[in-house]
Amino acid sequence: MAFWEEKTLDQMTDAEWEALCDGCGRCCLIKLEDEDSGVLITSDVRCKLLDGDTCACTDYPNRQSKVPDCIKLTLENLTEIEWIPTTCAYRRLAEGKGLAWWHPLVSGDPQTVVDVGVSVKGRTFLETEVDPQNWEEHAVDWPEFEPPEHL
Repeated sequence: MAFWEEKTLDQMTDAEWEALCDGCGRCCLIKLEDEDSGVLITSDVRCKLLDGDTCACTDYPNRQSKVPDCIKLTLENLTEIEWIPTTCAYRRLAEGKGLAWWHPLVSGDPQTVVDVGVSVKGRTFLETEVDPQNWEEHAVDWPEFEPPEHL
């Protein structure tokens, strides 16, 4: 039995916790808040530390000192952060859903995250290359896409 099936999130080691990340990069997209409604809008503008081709943080160990609003996902804040994607392994496990079939720990292939359309790979703009005044023009709904439970 796989560790994510026999352990709760709070029982996992640091290495197991980190292994749950599917590498989609959705959490590293800039979110905008509508001042009138308070609704969060996701953009296709990515954090300056996210590599747009690999969807990996270019300085993961130091990300919080380099990007002050970078959120370290923890067991404590996982259920409080409303913009965590519904596809996120941490959220799915917290909600009792298990990992999706396309998750690399299940499929054995990190490419399945890209193939099903969950990954931000090749679909974003670097935040340092987009004027913050224009971020609103980059609002997209594709990061909310959730692939079917089974193929």
